[in-house]
Amino acid sequence: MSVYVTSEIGKLKKVMLHRPGVELEHLVPEELERLLFDDIPYLETARREHDLFAGLLRENGAEVCYLEDLMADVLKEQPQLKSVFVRQFVGEAEGAAGKFENQLYEYLMGMEEEKELVLKVMSGVGMHELKPGSRSPLVDLVKSSSRFILDPIPNLYFTRDPFAVIGRGVSLNHMYSRTRRRETIFGEYILKYHRDFAGTPLYYQRSCPFSIEGGDILVLSEKVLAVGISQRTTPEAIEGLAENVFGDQKGSFETILALDIPSIRAYMHLDTVCTQVDCDKFVIHPGILNSLRIYAIRRGRKQGELQAEELSGELADILAEYLELDRVTLIRCGGKDRIASEREQWNDGSNTLCIEPGRVVVYDRNDITNCILEENGVQVLRIPGSELSRGRGGPRCMSMPLEREKM
Repeated sequence: MSVYVTSEIGKLKKVMLHRPGVELEHLVPEELERLLFDDIPYLETARREHDLFAGLLRENGAEVCYLEDLMADVLKEQPQLKSVFVRQFVGEAEGAAGKFENQLYEYLMGMEEEKELVLKVMSGVGMHELKPGSRSPLVDLVKSSSRFILDPIPNLYFTRDPFAVIGRGVSLNHMYSRTRRRETIFGEYILKYHRDFAGTPLYYQRSCPFSIEGGDILVLSEKVLAVGISQRTTPEAIEGLAENVFGDQKGSFETILALDIPSIRAYMHLDTVCTQVDCDKFVIHPGILNSLRIYAIRRGRKQGELQAEELSGELADILAEYLELDRVTLIRCGGKDRIASEREQWNDGSNTLCIEPGRVVVYDRNDITNCILEENGVQVLRIPGSELSRGRGGPRCMSMPLEREKM
């Protein structure tokens, strides 16, 4: 068994993380918006917070593996892939990388240690790192030697988004922003070549034209998948995903619930406004409830055909029906205080990581939401997130469950 996730709440057995790296120190103010950051995290503290997060997951029985190690394993075990990987990574970069493609290739191929290479393509390559004679005379005079010709990828510690495990398969995503699209190259090599994951069915390909991201994909049960229509996931992508999920003869999914949330940065993914915390409990940002539209997608009568309908009723009632429960409780992020709700949602109060039914990892800074969760019988495991939260993502965003126990 390579991957297995049929719920959001089954006991977490194996999870993939990325420890924040030098790519965060390569953020500069004028590039923040393009690189999808609102502020610059302090790396030393971010790493300390992330290490506490990983340690907590291990203490609770999860095997933690790191994206950078899995990719290094692939290159170590199949050294013939190194050249292909470097060519692809440089070829898919934008901006100055196209002009200096051969120089970048030579520089990166000169790195003998596999993990050193992986961390370098993650952190970016500056003009000053190339040999002086291999650069461009006018560019050298005009452009700063400190500028990057291979951009850093600072969003990597949000491992949830590049791919998502769905049952025994994976959606290898087409990312919304060009800034993040190279992140999925790592997933492509790991899922195709790593000894633990090779042969995993793919329900979506990074080459597909429509964007979808893992933060919008919630596996609610063996039968039901929820996907957000959001700033970063299109309805066209959801239809493509549905065709492949329903087309898997070994799969068990019968319904995809498409939740149409406001297309704004604050609500960039479904899991920033709604996550499951127990069998019959969800934490939700109340700001989406009045505008939320929900659609059900099922197999059509003919093979490869889909049926879709808009559902009426309250979210709690719809979730209860499709999860075959008597009732579902929606726990409001920030409670009834609108200001607290908006503030704590911005700081990922709704973005919890459930590690077993009724037990969740949260940022300690969201006091109001955390206390309300506890009042509703949910055990809350707090981690510091003063620096990690600057990237606009919480514990769920920072984790990619690879295996959960069956509910």
